[in-house]
Amino acid sequence: MTKKDVAELKSRFKKSSCTFTKISGCYVNGSKEILVRFTDTFLNLEDEEFFKYLEIAKKTLSGTLGNNLLEVPFPASETETSAGQQFLLGLRESKLKNEELTDTFFQQIIEQYQYVGNYLILIFHDAYDVMVKTLDQNKLDESEEVYEYLLCSICPVSLTKPGLGYLEGEQKIGARYRDWVVQVPETGFLFPAFTDRSSDIHSCLFYTRDILEPHNEIVTEILGCKTRPTGALQKQVFENIIKRAVSDEEQSMELFSEIQESFKEIVDEKKEKEELELSSPEEQLLLTKDSILEILAEKEVEQELVEKIEQLYEETFSDQVPQIEHLLDKKVLQENETKKTTKILMEQIHDLEEKVKEYKGQNDSEEYDVVVKVSAEKVQQISTAMVDGKKCIVIPLEEFEQVRINDQTEFEQMQEG
Repeated sequence: MTKKDVAELKSRFKKSSCTFTKISGCYVNGSKEILVRFTDTFLNLEDEEFFKYLEIAKKTLSGTLGNNLLEVPFPASETETSAGQQFLLGLRESKLKNEELTDTFFQQIIEQYQYVGNYLILIFHDAYDVMVKTLDQNKLDESEEVYEYLLCSICPVSLTKPGLGYLEGEQKIGARYRDWVVQVPETGFLFPAFTDRSSDIHSCLFYTRDILEPHNEIVTEILGCKTRPTGALQKQVFENIIKRAVSDEEQSMELFSEIQESFKEIVDEKKEKEELELSSPEEQLLLTKDSILEILAEKEVEQELVEKIEQLYEETFSDQVPQIEHLLDKKVLQENETKKTTKILMEQIHDLEEKVKEYKGQNDSEEYDVVVKVSAEKVQQISTAMVDGKKCIVIPLEEFEQVRINDQTEFEQMQEG
């Protein structure tokens, strides 16, 4: 799925265009006991509930692709379906009207979901009449297909914070009543995937709020799909590769910072091409083995170290080649910018200091009442003498020699005056 595919679905999650048919929910406590179970016709909900549920649906399709949103494939071939895939197809076909199937689905999540505390499981059913789009992206009043899908959201439910409040019945200030409030989704999924504006039953779109510790048990045990690492996890793994290859911590961080600069240049170049419409925004920049070797060669990294990094890279990313954009470390890049700015400022300060020294050297005369500047040949001829009881500097002059005082008055003119 692309950003456009996700945005197209999310754009419909509003009062005027929402077509959710059913919503089913299951409220579970910390002991894995079901406290509430319900199924409602979505469009019959009161406005306040309607909009709150829509917010949850939107959040389940929020974040960045490759980090919060991961397309996870089913392991079965094109001609066969896995057990998890078959169950989801049946659940979708039931349109959430089969309570036995829905209860089975809820029970599977309760058994597998690793979470301490209360939570709410929600599942939405929708049938989206996908309209044909022309080349200029205008919609035609003609259906391309009906995309029927399920959207599942799992939300923590927690107590509001303790505090004081106005107790209207008793007309006093006291400890306010603490409610159990549904929070934003922690995880969830979309089945089937919406790829190129069409249904793709061979994969799901998995959502995780925590990009470092996703609930992969939902992917493997509920969906029966293959897990995929988030971009944040791949970034951590890549940094560890550099640390393992370079034993010295300072050198390791220096090399990692330099590689980050190369990543940024590659990504910036892609953005420039997108602006010039020379490449598609959906085009992926993959860090292949050849790509990392090319970067290391540009940095003139010694061969022994290159071989270590190459080996570790192949061992780590043989199954899933990471996207360069996901490996960008904003903190390191910001530190690099700060270092560059500091270096420029220090150079400017050094230049200013040199100019000040030069200026002072040229204006030392301001510290003295009399400053005499003579050629090197005349220095040996200078002497002092008492004239009219005052100490004077005596500089002998030849007939052809000229004198200028304060760069303005010639000696001869002064004598005439």
